[in-house]
Amino acid sequence: MQSPYGATGPRAVRTGHATPNGWRRVSPALMQADKLAQKGAGLAVEKGRAFVAVKRVGAHIGLKAGDLLLLDTLGAFTQSQDWQEGRRPIVWASNAYLMEQTGFSLSALKRHARRLAEAGVIAFKDSPNGKRWGHRDAQGVIIEAYGFDLAPLSARAAEFEQLHAELQAERALCQRLKRQITVTRRMIRARIDAALSSALKGPWAQLTTLFEELLGRLPRRNVASETLERLLGWFSELQGRVESAYLRAVRADAVVDNTPEVGGEAIEQTQKMAPREVISDPHIRTTTQLDPVTCKSSEKENVAGVVPDAPPQKQVDSALEDWVAETRKKRGAALDLTTVMQACPEFASWARGMGGYLKDWGDLHRVAGQLRPMIGISEHAWNLAQDRLGPQIATAALVLVFDKHAAGEVASPGGYLRGMVEKAGAGELHLERSFYGRLSGQAA
Repeated sequence: MQSPYGATGPRAVRTGHATPNGWRRVSPALMQADKLAQKGAGLAVEKGRAFVAVKRVGAHIGLKAGDLLLLDTLGAFTQSQDWQEGRRPIVWASNAYLMEQTGFSLSALKRHARRLAEAGVIAFKDSPNGKRWGHRDAQGVIIEAYGFDLAPLSARAAEFEQLHAELQAERALCQRLKRQITVTRRMIRARIDAALSSALKGPWAQLTTLFEELLGRLPRRNVASETLERLLGWFSELQGRVESAYLRAVRADAVVDNTPEVGGEAIEQTQKMAPREVISDPHIRTTTQLDPVTCKSSEKENVAGVVPDAPPQKQVDSALEDWVAETRKKRGAALDLTTVMQACPEFASWARGMGGYLKDWGDLHRVAGQLRPMIGISEHAWNLAQDRLGPQIATAALVLVFDKHAAGEVASPGGYLRGMVEKAGAGELHLERSFYGRLSGQAA
């Protein structure tokens, strides 16, 4: 392999571009790189830390893969003592050596080096005659050198680490906003589809057009959180309009159907179809009576090998009443409806919009079933949870999964719910710990 210094050892290597004013075109970016190199010479930063920091933000500051390859090649030329305080890690490897190591042509090599310098990652320390060379003493310490100066990496290591932390926070915020947009989209779609399937009168064509226009504005690539926040605001505003139109349509339909000519049977059917009125009072009931939710394996129902279809609502309500009556007789950790809702504020917000005032576990079960599709939990998984856990524990589990998904703690709600069912089968499900733990976290 050819020596990095050239064919005859550490001889001078001529570099740069000939111009009327000297060997290298000076720009404000290159002048700033020189200042960073001087600052970095007074700092002691480990080589590994400096390179990890710049690579984590390389794409953000405009560096390409070829730039980072050249930077790695230059870094391999330095030694650990070059990164100590008061020293500068300068590389005087020849162009031939760098071209051999990277596979670049001479023009590509110069282009990548220039981009690194203009990005403030390296600096050019040119000799008076424009040649690249250097010497080390017996201990390997650089005595004098001219070439590529990597000291800017030391100066900017902390800056790059801070930038990486900000990018991570921005990425997490964008992911959370995307999830909220998805949930809001599903809510709008579900309401419009329900109105159309029930033949309710309302501006559904206009609302559908607005909805499609908003869907067309969804970005197909990563965008800043400000854009996503703006989109979420638009979707939330449209959701409010859809919810208002839906409630007006349901009430109008109930008034039309609830007439003396229709008869008692139609009145009863209308009362079953009409949702509860949304009120502005808090939907969580204040009570001193506990409606326990326990998770002991001895309290699980016997399970058949085949998952049944969703039971009729009357059977669900009856099962819930029996479950509450049974668990009230038993000792152990218990959860009341208020605790569950306070521990899961994101679910509580959606439940208030869907069902208004929730007076008991039956109401919570119905609202949870309506919100279930919005986080991607299949009907099969929901029926399985109800069959294996019982309707009340399954409802509490779904509330917890919904809130964790909205908070970004759970990426796959369906898989998480199935995992809870498996834990219950092994007697390892302790929902009360999860709910009280979330309350403790809110108070911290």
